Amino acid sequence: MAQPTSLERRLGDWLRARLPHGVTELVMFTVKMGWASLFGGLLLIAMLVTHSLWQADWPIARYDALLLYALALQLLFLFFRLETLSEAKVILLFHLTGTIMEIFKLHMGSWDYPGAGLIKIGGVPLFSGFMYASVGSFMARAIRLFDMRFAPYPPYWASLLFAGAIYMNFFTHHFGPDIRIGLFAASLILYARTRVWYRIGQWHWMPMPVAGVLSAFFLWIAENIGTATKIWLYNGQMAGDMVGFSKMGSWYLLLYVSFVTVTLVQRDALDPQQFTPDHARP
Repeated sequence: MAQPTSLERRLGDWLRARLPHGVTELVMFTVKMGWASLFGGLLLIAMLVTHSLWQADWPIARYDALLLYALALQLLFLFFRLETLSEAKVILLFHLTGTIMEIFKLHMGSWDYPGAGLIKIGGVPLFSGFMYASVGSFMARAIRLFDMRFAPYPPYWASLLFAGAIYMNFFTHHFGPDIRIGLFAASLILYARTRVWYRIGQWHWMPMPVAGVLSAFFLWIAENIGTATKIWLYNGQMAGDMVGFSKMGSWYLLLYVSFVTVTLVQRDALDPQQFTPDHARP
């Protein structure tokens, strides 16, 4: 199992030594979640700041500046060992799969990138790949920081087929039947018994589908920040319009694709057997 880096371990030890005993686990959970989502949080801050400050006549377009910013973040994460090299390779895969879907969806008119930028492929700014990568970064870092276990985990080949079906449906539903209702049902059938075990001093757990719904909700909030700052807009959406709650369903399914992608390098977090540590609480 991948362990927290030395920097992350020192930060945790420093906080534990100074926190009141009664609130230690709650505070540590919040701190760890924030630390795990550091990459995505810094991207959201950059979206908000550039939306407020950026001028159309500046020598570099906003999308291009955000791309340079995200690249610098990625290098810093590697330099300070906040991500391992193997995790960075998987995050690169997020860039590729996310950008391919972005180009297709843009072509189909699902959403648009209204701003100017030189570094685009098929009308999609390359910065967009980092938004997908931030989800992968969060998952990889959270698994390490919380020493997570996923048990009992279904056969790995089944999770690969399930993730592949979800990814393909994002394309094929434009030309054929949309099978997302069946995919929602499949997620419950496949993962209903799977518990997400995480440790903050002592072990806790929650059902994996519940973890997926909660994560989708927070991604929906982040998505509203993205559209409010005009990074992208859905078809027919005006800046300031709230993203429909139905998009949470899309994020719920996409999270399974993201999770399976991360497990390409963190398979040791998956346990096909029951995991029953001492002193566990739901």
